[in-house]
Amino acid sequence: MRKRQNAPSGEAMSEFEMAAQQAIAAAGGDPVIALQNVLARNVELERELAPSRVAISNGFSRGWHRARS
Repeated sequence: MRKRQNAPSGEAMSEFEMAAQQAIAAAGGDPVIALQNVLARNVELERELAPSRVAISNGFSRGWHRARS
């Protein structure tokens, strides 16, 4: 698991930290709701990718998805 790393003092926030702050702000300041929103979006994206996993071989995709069982 990645450990949270803030940008050194005097430097801008990292891209991931800015995205996290934006997600929390969009969820009204609730980090649990923000995480639920991110996970729900991930499920949507996985569903969008599902047809490509069937249509594209594991070799062609260079292993970006697991081989079919």
